[in-house]
Amino acid sequence: MSIEGRGDAVGGRLRLGMVGGGQGAFIGAVHRMAARLDDRWVLAAGALSSDPVRARASALELGIAEDRAYASYQDMLAAEAGRADRIDAVAIVTPNHMHYPVARAALEAGFDVICDKPLTATVAEAEALADLVATSGRLFAVTYNYTGYPLIRQARAMVAAGAIGDIRVVQVEYPQAWLTEPIEQGGQKQADWRTDPARSGAGGCVGDIGTHAYDLARFVSGLEAEAILAELTTFVPGRRLDDNVGVLIRYRGGARGMLWASQVAPGNENGLRLRVYGSRGGLEWSQEDPNYLWFTPLGEPKRRITRGGDGASPEAGRLTRVPFGHPEGYIEGFANIYREIADALAARKSGGAVDPAVVFPDVADGLAGVRFVAAAVKSASAGGTWVPLA
Repeated sequence: MSIEGRGDAVGGRLRLGMVGGGQGAFIGAVHRMAARLDDRWVLAAGALSSDPVRARASALELGIAEDRAYASYQDMLAAEAGRADRIDAVAIVTPNHMHYPVARAALEAGFDVICDKPLTATVAEAEALADLVATSGRLFAVTYNYTGYPLIRQARAMVAAGAIGDIRVVQVEYPQAWLTEPIEQGGQKQADWRTDPARSGAGGCVGDIGTHAYDLARFVSGLEAEAILAELTTFVPGRRLDDNVGVLIRYRGGARGMLWASQVAPGNENGLRLRVYGSRGGLEWSQEDPNYLWFTPLGEPKRRITRGGDGASPEAGRLTRVPFGHPEGYIEGFANIYREIADALAARKSGGAVDPAVVFPDVADGLAGVRFVAAAVKSASAGGTWVPLA
């Protein structure tokens, strides 16, 4: 991220320690780009691989000081806890099976935590973390990063204000194509662990991108699911986890939802799309065209709302960096999550109150996502039965 993490002074920026995300990793680099975009964070320490040699080499490549290039997360937490310039938060960007032990250890050592999704591999682990966060008083964020897009914030505010009336239908989809062939059998790193039950958990596609779709629908609609019916399919021969997911959702209050996620859909790239329909209108948003939100009041022509343009709300405006016509996308949306976390931590460090406008996914959202994955696996295993969500 920056060699500036070597000094004692970081100009008011928060110090980040990272677990995972070393050489060859995808999401770790995304977290680092997102964290530094607004100059609120500096990468000060890291245990970037389970291989001590790779961990050290990765840290030095990123400009981390030699004495803060740790061989393991246990070493990092123990050493950083005793430093006057200790890290302010731990970012966990490992495969799923390591989220729980690292997060638990970080909380017990007194650190705030930023964890990639899903929160954990099992519901029991997620519930244990939620309890620990409650008793520790630490901040815990889960990077459901699509909630950071400005127009997703606007859609959420419009739904809450009643712009589309009472919600009736929620449709969310997330198709990709990258696992159409068994690339994990050739050693492709990202595919290898995502299709391994021991590292990914019981859900494949449903835990990797289905949980993103579920969280986005939940975030915008404000609705909680009471039960789901799921079909998880593994199309690629020899693959050990699902690569295509279809879910029916019954929401509390009577609304209905449908979720489709697939990693074997040729012609698709990263097609996360959300549509929410109510008694007075509808909203549509696509992650591949994120600078526009479509709003259709009942009986009126469809309206395009542009990020930063006329009709953009304060909720969208506070997370907009450049004027309309200059596209913002994935990294900026991810960076908004890091900005919100930085605002919350800075307020707490100064003894002030956190601005109510500051919003980021927390441990409760992470727990909801893990419960969704577990319920989907249970429903599919039973042949497609309705499974209640706690």
